[in-house]
Amino acid sequence: MAIRFIDQQRKHIMMSMGYSVWGLLVLIGDIWALINIFQSPVSNEKKLIWILAVLLLPVLGLILWYFLGPRSGSAQPG
Repeated sequence: MAIRFIDQQRKHIMMSMGYSVWGLLVLIGDIWALINIFQSPVSNEKKLIWILAVLLLPVLGLILWYFLGPRSGSAQPG
C-alpha cells in the first residue's frame, strides 16, 4: 500500500516537472517572439496586434507569429 502511494507521488512529481519544462520553453519562446516583434520594421499597429496575440494566446500566438509574422529585410528580393 505504501509503495503504491510512493509510486503515485513519484509520477505526480515527474508530470509536474514535465509541465514546468514545457511552460519554461513556451515562456522563452514568447520572450524571443516579443523581442523580435519590437525590433521588426512593421508599423506600430501591426506590432500591437502581434504582441496581443503572443500575450493572450501564448502557444498559438507564438506559432502564428513564427509562420505568419513579419520577416527581416534581408529575405526580401532585391
